[in-house]
Amino acid sequence: MLIRNKIFMLPLMGLATAAVAQTPGDVTNQTDYKEVYKQGGIANVITTTVPFLNISPDARAGGMGDIGVATAPDANSMHFNLAKSVFQERQTSVAISYSPWLRNLIPDVNLAYLSFNQKIKDFGAVSASLRYFSLGDITFTDNTGGVIGNFKPNEFALDVGYSQKLIDNLSMGVAFRFIYSNLTLGQTVNGQATRAGLTGAGDISLFYQNNKWKIAKKPVTFRYGVAFTNLGAKIRYSANSRADFIPMNFRTGAGLTMKFDDYNSLQWSVEISKLLVPTTPLYKRDNNGQYVDEDGDGNPDIEAGMDPNRGVVNSIFTSWADAPGGAREELDEINFATGFEYWYNRVFAARVGYSHESTQKGGRRYVTVGAGVRYSVFGLDFSYLIPIVQRNPLENTIRFTLVFDFDKLSKLNDENSNPYPGRGNKKNK
Repeated sequence: MLIRNKIFMLPLMGLATAAVAQTPGDVTNQTDYKEVYKQGGIANVITTTVPFLNISPDARAGGMGDIGVATAPDANSMHFNLAKSVFQERQTSVAISYSPWLRNLIPDVNLAYLSFNQKIKDFGAVSASLRYFSLGDITFTDNTGGVIGNFKPNEFALDVGYSQKLIDNLSMGVAFRFIYSNLTLGQTVNGQATRAGLTGAGDISLFYQNNKWKIAKKPVTFRYGVAFTNLGAKIRYSANSRADFIPMNFRTGAGLTMKFDDYNSLQWSVEISKLLVPTTPLYKRDNNGQYVDEDGDGNPDIEAGMDPNRGVVNSIFTSWADAPGGAREELDEINFATGFEYWYNRVFAARVGYSHESTQKGGRRYVTVGAGVRYSVFGLDFSYLIPIVQRNPLENTIRFTLVFDFDKLSKLNDENSNPYPGRGNKKNK
């Protein structure tokens, strides 16, 4: 059976085509590999299953370069850093986000995100979210090209979490995630019956916020965050297939918000991130270019790097030093992003950001812009992505987020239920 159209484009989710000519399999020894890599001639992109888990779902973060580990808390804090939720000003908030994805390549792929946050007094918060990724229409065909049927593959993740203050300025968050990925509708591929992939994962995060700083006599809030996300079991799509890593990720960053007066404030944040999954090693090859298997276990011997078929816990710790290109390649696996957010009177917002990834690790480099408005119980954010690398599949990506402020809604209900505002609920006699 063949699967036409979008199923083969999964590796492109969020990745630009690297403008390099070789892969690790094109060189035969570590010395050559390091030299060619140093010159920018090798692409060694890290890939995982269910990459939709690392797509920034909301428009506010999307307008700031896809950052959020140390930005001001909001209803969508759960995706980046759950520990932020307990510092959110609102007691109850809900947000709905929608992102058309890879719109220049495929018109019907999209990501929807629903998030909820409820504070418990001033010490804790419970949060939940649902992330749904639709890959559009796919046509299944047999080996002769006959159409078997059409299918709409989809993936989703359901999250629940709790965050609590450890001290006045420091909080911790823990989240649990159920992941479902149905790409083939149980069709038989290469003689194997496929199935939906199921797995579980968790997040653990810390967040520090101090609003007593001053710069040039202006009040400043300092924030710092660190988060380990999608730490979980591998996923497989058939009984006999190899289980693959999900996008376990590390983020850390810091930010400042300066309040100039009663109307104007500016936030600046910067963060770095890294996947905690194996890097493809350099395999040994003989003089004829054939892979070497000295122990006869069916797996090529490794010339440089580490065996990618290792456990989840092992990978979390060893992924920091497993690249065949050494320290240079490890540094290239760290992505950088920064963003600004300006607010006027807490009603109108303007945002700009930049995200950078090494060309040899995917080449996602883009500028983002965005805006937001708050009116009564509603808020609306949108963002737009401008690629720096030509022919970037992320080009023209637009994200929308609708935020509901239930605190203001409760106040409005209380006022509407009192026919004599300011004089209690009973008519004066």
